[in-house]
Amino acid sequence: MTTRRTFLGALPAAALAMQDESGFTPLFDGKSLDGWSVQDGPETAFHVSEGAITVHPGSNFPAWLRSAKRYENFDFRGEFYLKGWMDSGIYLHAAEHGRPGWTGFEVKLFHQQEAKPTPYSCGSIFPLVAPSAVKVNNKGEWNTFRIVFDWPSLQVWMNGERVQNLNVESVPELKHRLRQGYLGFESLSYPIRFRNLRIKELPAKQQWIPLYDSAASLEDWFVSEGKPVFAPVGKVLRLEGLGHIATKAKYKDFELQSYVRTSRWHNGGVVFRSTGGGTRATKHYEIQLHNVEGAHFPTGSLYHHKRAVYPRIADEQWWMLQLVVSGSSVIVRINGENVLEYDQLEHVDDGYIELQAHANGTWAEFKETKIRRM
Repeated sequence: MTTRRTFLGALPAAALAMQDESGFTPLFDGKSLDGWSVQDGPETAFHVSEGAITVHPGSNFPAWLRSAKRYENFDFRGEFYLKGWMDSGIYLHAAEHGRPGWTGFEVKLFHQQEAKPTPYSCGSIFPLVAPSAVKVNNKGEWNTFRIVFDWPSLQVWMNGERVQNLNVESVPELKHRLRQGYLGFESLSYPIRFRNLRIKELPAKQQWIPLYDSAASLEDWFVSEGKPVFAPVGKVLRLEGLGHIATKAKYKDFELQSYVRTSRWHNGGVVFRSTGGGTRATKHYEIQLHNVEGAHFPTGSLYHHKRAVYPRIADEQWWMLQLVVSGSSVIVRINGENVLEYDQLEHVDDGYIELQAHANGTWAEFKETKIRRM
């Protein structure tokens, strides 16, 4: 009797490979950059040459090539070409704004064939986790890669050998990075090439509640204090004036994400676990939004409790805010960097999320504002 195992064992390798490719969607047509866009650099930073996406040697970091779509869990496969000294990376879960290798993850691509792998070797989760082995061809050869992200599991294969089998939540610097985002390729001005790119999406695991994604979302907010001026501008919520708006729902332990940008000299905040009424609430905590480096509580600070490490942000430019609140602890991340960690919250009951407009003549904008309960 022929069993399924016997049958599969008798199949040639090519047939097995074809079976293994079922369900994949191509990400590169071999002719154009359709489905990709250049970020943080000139449009010439990446081009198509000889059927491959190629980095232009005149366009240096931080230029990168971004997928059109965002992905959560996936099986991503492709090939890259190295000849001599070359350096690049594959971005996973990259944010729309901010540093892609910090908001998300970077799988390092590097030419050097070290006998002892380091966190900077080819196949590393750069620059933190070394691969188990360095399996790279660098003499004018194509290399295969496979990356399977099924949170919290991150596995990487190089040239058919698995070099990463990582639980990202076991690494403190990785556990709060984005669980969904763009794919991308890094430019460091070396003419590395990519081809045969394809992906199979795996089931999503994380459920987010949109707090604001269109004008209809304003039905879930109310004016909690003062006379704030707030208006939907497409997918952006603009807040001016003096006062607070609050969510109608209450939250205790949560992660909040939003892209934020503010005018120069803006002063405001994100209030959480509030009993209502903004900063006049009997109980509340405030994360400061105040892009003044010399301020006693600059952006990211837990007002009245702990000063943040001043983040590298610019006025009137988007940056990513992550606010993680659990029990007595709060973490504030800006553009993928922890700027505040505090574990002495005394008020641990649920409460409103409030956005503060602190001064007339200044403004703050929020987009893709969402929350998940923990």
